[in-house]
Amino acid sequence: MKAVIQRVSSASVSVEGKVVGSCDKGYMILFGAEKGDTVAEAELLARKTSALRIFCDSEDKMNLSILDVEGEILAISQFTLLADVKKGNRPSFINALEPNEAEKLYKHFCECLRNLGVKKVDESVFGADMKVSLVNDGPVTILYDTDIWSKANGN
Repeated sequence: MKAVIQRVSSASVSVEGKVVGSCDKGYMILFGAEKGDTVAEAELLARKTSALRIFCDSEDKMNLSILDVEGEILAISQFTLLADVKKGNRPSFINALEPNEAEKLYKHFCECLRNLGVKKVDESVFGADMKVSLVNDGPVTILYDTDIWSKANGN
């Protein structure tokens, strides 16, 4: 499971010209699930995301979480995060999780963020052709990959 977390001043996602999700100060998260990903990994990713301290405190140090600043999240499903570009010039998506299962993990991840206390979590339309707009703050961009965490823990 992969997530790209961008600290934003604002972000929105549109489908067919209509805004379907947005957030103000907080995170825009691109989320991708791959074969073998589990509900437990989605829950871990949500916990790590909600506790991530990339907002500045009164001393201008990144020391505050999204919960501390009462920030908002726009979570966007994006299977292209699972692109394999090792061979040739055309990405392969063979490792991406089957869409029905990926959507379940995506929705579970979003629900976990809400249950952890994130003020607002908007979602994209799973599988749709989307237009994303954001104002990156910093810019601050963090990549989370649950495979790396699993390998670090000997799994």
